[in-house]
Amino acid sequence: MEKKLKYRLITGKDDANFCERISNLLKEGYQLYGSPSVTYNGKDVIAAQAVILTEKTSGI
Repeated sequence: MEKKLKYRLITGKDDANFCERISNLLKEGYQLYGSPSVTYNGKDVIAAQAVILTEKTSGI
């Protein structure tokens, strides 16, 4: 099993795949950290969301 990082910044095209990636991390015990950010690259909306793993949620 891959070691879970305490902090991750997830980025990608704002679509169902991005939402699924965030949802899966929440199922793994991560918590949202701050508000999402979005930008437009001229073609797609790109989203970024930070997630954290705390001692409470990770079982450390």
